[in-house]
Amino acid sequence: MLADKIKDKSVRVGIIGIGYVGLPLAHSFAEAGVCTIGFDLSRNKVDSINKGASYIPDVPAEAVKELVLNKKTLSASTDFSGLRSMDVVFICVPTPFDKHKAPDLECVRSAAESTARTLQKGQLIVLQSTTYPGTTEEVVRPILEKTGLKAGQDFYLAFSPERIDPGNKKFNAHNTPKVVGGIDRESTKLTAELFRLFIDADKVHEVSCPKTAEMCKILENTFRAVNIALVNEMLMLSERMGIDIWEVIEAAGTKPFGFMPFYPGPGVGGHCIAVDPFYLSWKAREYDFFTRFIELAADTNMNMPYYVIDRLRRLLSASGQNISGAKILVLGAAFKKDIDDCRNSVALYLIKLLEDAGAEVIYNDPYVPKFKFEHELYNTDKNPREYVSQELTPGVLSGADCVLVAVAHSAYDFDFILKNAKLVFDLVNGAKGRRAENLHKL
Repeated sequence: MLADKIKDKSVRVGIIGIGYVGLPLAHSFAEAGVCTIGFDLSRNKVDSINKGASYIPDVPAEAVKELVLNKKTLSASTDFSGLRSMDVVFICVPTPFDKHKAPDLECVRSAAESTARTLQKGQLIVLQSTTYPGTTEEVVRPILEKTGLKAGQDFYLAFSPERIDPGNKKFNAHNTPKVVGGIDRESTKLTAELFRLFIDADKVHEVSCPKTAEMCKILENTFRAVNIALVNEMLMLSERMGIDIWEVIEAAGTKPFGFMPFYPGPGVGGHCIAVDPFYLSWKAREYDFFTRFIELAADTNMNMPYYVIDRLRRLLSASGQNISGAKILVLGAAFKKDIDDCRNSVALYLIKLLEDAGAEVIYNDPYVPKFKFEHELYNTDKNPREYVSQELTPGVLSGADCVLVAVAHSAYDFDFILKNAKLVFDLVNGAKGRRAENLHKL
């Protein structure tokens, strides 16, 4: 019985996709003493794990080495036939959108098909990829049931949203509460007990069905997207009125109730906040419902990069410089501070807009040594050129007509930057508390 295997930790866990979500999950199970195998198409990722190395900052290399080479509870493979011997299979694959902002579930379908080819009676399948309400039962379940096995009768099926926050030192897979919703009571219970192997029992919250768990994650991220849009609109108004929005937010944050601070910026990026509202809006139309409020927020956030470029034009113009032909140094390429993930990065989009405006662009990011515009969202050539991070020297800083702070990595010395740069346009309040004639805040 699967329940007994979970209880005595003899359960075997397979995880499809060992990226920013899958690897921390694999690490957590393996650290709890559970035999865990990560399955991925990337030979580089698999080889790294099997050598005891980590490619994700949130998962320490020493921990991976210990689990792989000494405890032998963690391994990885590109051979998906190995899913056959797993008691539990987690699907942790990307769920992006296409250039029309429609959900792209190709990775989920592919992972479900790989699982179906090896599906065994008694297995538990758990989808973790963030997606619209209904995906588990409308997309994954039919693929699995094509085998002739029935969910809830021959195998268990559940959804549990990932809550990974890359770069967050306080919350991780071990202490972040989990939400679990299965297609039946037993699926929910088994998934919850599985997570309780490495999370405190009271941190696992069971809900009635997969749709509820799926909507939970969408609500969490849409809540953030909408509030970021609100403060972005307040920023634009405050700028016109000559008010420092950052000072306003700091003051409002002194209220101990009824206020939660959100901060403006050049837009929203990453694989969750930038994506989830579009997944919900797309699904809502099936029910003849139009999420006008949510789409208005998305429109505000999506237009922030253009607002940034317009502000930059004005700043440069004030010093007699045209954006066309100007040399711009962009600080940051990742979608948030202190990580190397560039998915849906606003910084990259800004670089594209700057080049479209005729600017010469260079960048620095201590976490992203190089990158290419390879995603269709950037509408680039089939053979995009490679961008290489420039070392932050006094010469590089002073040689730029403007330093655009898109990501405030902890490694950045803003006193050094302000001392050497001609003009600094800080989009994320990285130089908080500093005043200088060459410093301009978003």
